Amino acid sequence: MLSHLSLSEKINFIATNRLPRKAASKLMGKLASIEQPTLAKAMVRVWQHFDSELDLSESDVDINAFRSLKDCFTRPIKQERRPIARQAGTIISPADAIIGAHGSIEDGMLFQAKGFPYTLQELLNDDELASKYRRGYFVTLRLKASFYHRFHAPIDGHIFSVNFIHGDMWNVNPVAVKTIDKLYCLNERAVIEVQNYTENLNCCLVPVAAILVASLRVHCIDGELNQDYTGPKIIPCNQSVNKGQELGYFEHGSTIVLLTSNDLSLNPTLATGDRVNVGQVLLAPTNRSKL
Repeated sequence: MLSHLSLSEKINFIATNRLPRKAASKLMGKLASIEQPTLAKAMVRVWQHFDSELDLSESDVDINAFRSLKDCFTRPIKQERRPIARQAGTIISPADAIIGAHGSIEDGMLFQAKGFPYTLQELLNDDELASKYRRGYFVTLRLKASFYHRFHAPIDGHIFSVNFIHGDMWNVNPVAVKTIDKLYCLNERAVIEVQNYTENLNCCLVPVAAILVASLRVHCIDGELNQDYTGPKIIPCNQSVNKGQELGYFEHGSTIVLLTSNDLSLNPTLATGDRVNVGQVLLAPTNRSKL
């Protein structure tokens, strides 16, 4: 399984995936939740030393106000730093992320990397919903650990329910994505459809958990979604949301697979590997050449 990887990639894969993944995630959740401001500040400083991408200048909370490492992971951001694009008929990025695989969904089939296809039914675990998006478009968005961890509504619309699917906690970094077959269909994930009847625009967010992601919070439902969750699989929500409105957050970096059933494609100013921020136009009508 690892023969196609370089030596450094093999080491990365083994180091991040051969752990007891669920136990490691639960332990990380407990450590990150320890409320000791001095310890939290020290851990954040160490993190900044080793990760130059951890930029807290946009945070709406000062580092001295973090009570725990979790507070840093889930920090809010200054709203003016993420203006929301309002062009009608477009879908904005729901998160600060790196653009991964993207493209047209071919009869219900999409891919996580070259040579690694998977089906909508496997991802969504819902035949009716999979049928709705079977000829749409998808974008994979990877949230690095240092990034802003909250995700937002890609369109104006309504959320009727959240579907939580228990699973594994494989790492979802680029090495794992090109190694583990049907990775996103194996991990714990939520399915959140946003429907806009006025513009006849629909999209579906699939936040995918990964190792060290102890839980997922979705604001329109009570409680956290994690490996200890024992509630109903389909959780009623029934909430209207505005484009750019915060929907929830990861407690660590992870991935969101974004789907649309409409005739849209990736913003032509963006490409695989680019960073995109909350509020930027991510998907636009295919007949637009410039945004």
